[in-house]
Amino acid sequence: MKILLTGATGYIGKRMLSVLVDSGYKVVCCVRDANRFNPPRSVQDKIEILEVDFLDKNTLNRIPKDIQGAYYLIHSMSNSSKFLELEMTCAANFRQAVTNTTLQHVVYLSGIVNERSLSKHLTSRKAVEDELSKGDYNFTTLRAGIIIGSGSGSFEIIRDLVEKLPIMLAPKWLNTKCQPIGIYDVLLFLKKSIFNRKTYNKNFDIGGPDILSYKQMLLGFAEARELRRWIYTIPVMTPRLSSYWLYFITSTSFKLATALVDSMKVEVICRNDDLNQILDIIPLRYKESLQRSLLKVERDESISSWKDSFVSGRFNQRISDFHTVPIHNCFVDKRIRSIANFKKCIEKIWKIGGKSGWYYANWLWRFRGFIDKCFGGVGLRRGRTHQNHLSVGDAIDFWRVLHANKEEGRLLLFAEMKLPGEAWLEFKIINNTLYQTATFQPKGILGRIYWYFVYPLHGIVFNGLVNQLVK
Repeated sequence: MKILLTGATGYIGKRMLSVLVDSGYKVVCCVRDANRFNPPRSVQDKIEILEVDFLDKNTLNRIPKDIQGAYYLIHSMSNSSKFLELEMTCAANFRQAVTNTTLQHVVYLSGIVNERSLSKHLTSRKAVEDELSKGDYNFTTLRAGIIIGSGSGSFEIIRDLVEKLPIMLAPKWLNTKCQPIGIYDVLLFLKKSIFNRKTYNKNFDIGGPDILSYKQMLLGFAEARELRRWIYTIPVMTPRLSSYWLYFITSTSFKLATALVDSMKVEVICRNDDLNQILDIIPLRYKESLQRSLLKVERDESISSWKDSFVSGRFNQRISDFHTVPIHNCFVDKRIRSIANFKKCIEKIWKIGGKSGWYYANWLWRFRGFIDKCFGGVGLRRGRTHQNHLSVGDAIDFWRVLHANKEEGRLLLFAEMKLPGEAWLEFKIINNTLYQTATFQPKGILGRIYWYFVYPLHGIVFNGLVNQLVK
């Protein structure tokens, strides 16, 4: 049977792909930009890739007519003023696009919305659910709360807070109750729901067996990591201040922090566990989900991460639009060095950023990240999903990977920091020679002033970096 998988480059979609292929389905992956979709080689002959943008009706005729099932995993955590409008447009276009297909069943992963007063994010999820339910197909909604898994936004925020702060003066919403669920169980519910007639035209809440406050979740993580932590809640922290608190302490972006704070003020507890009995699933406890996630992090086996989604930074266009580095009206810092060993040099380049740092004057890189945070940028804390390999679209600190070909010996990065212009950093090895090129295309006089102001620091940082790469 053929399954349409929307949101295939997202946190859930990347993981769901292997689950569906292993279950014997032919999977049609809908992606906005095929350049940043890098499925495992083991599944490439069992999937079909479509470039489809559900905000652009002209691309929707590419959806095949012979699909039987579909997963709607298109979500956003943007706090744009057009947030709800964009989500509704995607849902309506999807519903209309599959009208003339053989589609039998759609499964939608949403958020728990059983409160009368909902956040903007959860209100949007419910509105999308209502729009999708109008389609001429069987429809099932799975509503989840906090998802615990390596690379999930919630898990990474909890990890950042606990590992960085021995003592926390935290907002009062840390006392809000929720019902977390492990990513393993989310994928199991999604897999078992498709084509199950008992789930048709119904909605279900899914969660683990533990109902906890966010404070208890933080302390539970500290216990799992064998760390002693003290948390005190204070009533004077407004939602705006809470967002800044999350933004500066954790690796999250400000718009994601704002959306999360807005949602965390509302209790997300399951109404019942009916679906557990229907699908014969016993969800893991919070502690077990944590242990699984920490093991994945320790082994560098995270399949996907919120950091690699475009909402984690300011990049919101097609990768191919920036693949060619401009030449005209640009400032260029080029460093050329001979190398003795291609393999060792390329391995160093492929491990750059994250835990490995930038090999030289890391304190200057951290200071630049701090300045970026102060101006509302992504900062340096975002790190990277995998420490040993890279794919197009991945995040590396405040950079985004545009091109990564190890055999070719070329890595191209685009800066997502706040800049009065646009910047690229390229590493290329040709005939045992490393070419390290930083390119900056200024916007107006402010961009030119910026380049000349930081140029002395570039001389220190980039010269030290290239020397360490060939050392």
